[in-house]
Amino acid sequence: MISKIKTISSIGMKIIEVVVEAQISPGLAAFCIVGLPDKSVAEAKERIRSAFFSIGLGFPAKRIIVNLAPADIPKIGSHYDLPIAMALLGSMEVIDLSDDNNYIVMGELGLDGSINHVPGVICASMYANENNMSIICPVSCANEARWSGNDSIIAPSNILQLINHIKGKSQIPIITIDNVKHNDNYYNEDMSDVKGHFEAKRALEIAACGKHNVLMIGPPGSGKSMLASRLKTILPDLTPKEALETTCIYSLAGMLPEDGIIYNPPYRTPHYSTSLVAMVGGGASAKPGEISLAHNGVLFLDELPEFQRQTIESLRQPLEDKTITISRAKEHITYLANIQLIAAMNPCKCGYFGNRNKECNKAPICAMEYRNRISGPILDRFDIIIYVQSIRSSELLSIGIKDNSIKSSEIKQRVSNVREFQIKRAEQSNLYNNQLNGQINTNYLESITELDTESKFILQNSIDKSDISTRGFHRILRVARTIADMRQSKNINKYDINEALNYKLGNK
Repeated sequence: MISKIKTISSIGMKIIEVVVEAQISPGLAAFCIVGLPDKSVAEAKERIRSAFFSIGLGFPAKRIIVNLAPADIPKIGSHYDLPIAMALLGSMEVIDLSDDNNYIVMGELGLDGSINHVPGVICASMYANENNMSIICPVSCANEARWSGNDSIIAPSNILQLINHIKGKSQIPIITIDNVKHNDNYYNEDMSDVKGHFEAKRALEIAACGKHNVLMIGPPGSGKSMLASRLKTILPDLTPKEALETTCIYSLAGMLPEDGIIYNPPYRTPHYSTSLVAMVGGGASAKPGEISLAHNGVLFLDELPEFQRQTIESLRQPLEDKTITISRAKEHITYLANIQLIAAMNPCKCGYFGNRNKECNKAPICAMEYRNRISGPILDRFDIIIYVQSIRSSELLSIGIKDNSIKSSEIKQRVSNVREFQIKRAEQSNLYNNQLNGQINTNYLESITELDTESKFILQNSIDKSDISTRGFHRILRVARTIADMRQSKNINKYDINEALNYKLGNK
């Protein structure tokens, strides 16, 4: 008898339906799994054998063949344990699978018959929901599966409980979503922790409003990393769509929190020793890298010139396309990567070029060589370049309570209002993706940009003198548009243009 059950295989964020077929036939006792299984799938037969033994079910002394179709796609992961076990139970006539082919099944089996957590359940549940299918998953993944909107979820804690449910002897309780409390004080940091740096705070607020890329340059200890870490505290919570996308990526990476949903924008800070594979993703199981893990959030690269050059250059595609593609010999794996890039660097190798308190001994060669580690195309992708100077002790002591009164919650509300203004304007023009100024396409940008004669003259004069590229020109307009949006103004004036130019040209 041949029995069938369905599961999934994920190639990046692409879900492929896999049919698990099991056949028990006369012959020499053997257990074979075919269909390009990897080591973890091939070892499933030992886990299944032990799980069956734990519930008092013996293996038939016959020839057992399990086929994972389509057979030309590699099968990777321990989530195949449960569908293989269910297909075997069907062939052994322990359960009736004639009416149960409308399930997507995922789960890893323990030796005692328990069904353990596996990654990627929310992606499988979303696929099942789109195709009017139910899902069987571990009880530890149930909350994650429910966030997909699928109401037909069976989440057993062990295989005996699942068998009894299918046979009608007992019912597995319906899973409900635990309420996730949004805590405005989720972060231990606050923008009010940063004393002084009023220009840098202003630049980060602009960046948050329009999702602009920022490069901070300054001597060691000037507060670059501190400012970057506070950026996440002023970003609005993810929309339901963004939360599902981000949660799906983290589920595939096996990094989901206990509540099964990510509603805060991710903030990733890879070290400069991070390899190319760790940054873009890949490896044996083609898991998402740091770029994808920062989707809908912030990727902060501290000490930018210290990263390997090819690692920095790998950012070119995702910054433009909002996706990252991993090319393999037989396939191309694509992950979402709509990131906001924040980077920090010293002005030179020793870190003191242009410092008003301590000057670099090898200036200006030291600064030129250090800056040349970053290519022009990467620098051109930063909308805002700001210089962060060290604060003198006299300034630190003179800054009083008034500076500390500017809380992240206040800035976050302003950012939310500006983003809502941009989103409403984009929807009026039938633009429903990439609606913030740092992401919009150039045709739409030009349609919402109105410059008076004086603003055009200032912009043209600066472009001619500084040899700004076409990309750089549009990035200036994006920042100017955001600055005007912060005033709820339809028109861009000369002050908006001047401020945007100062950020793009990186003037001290």
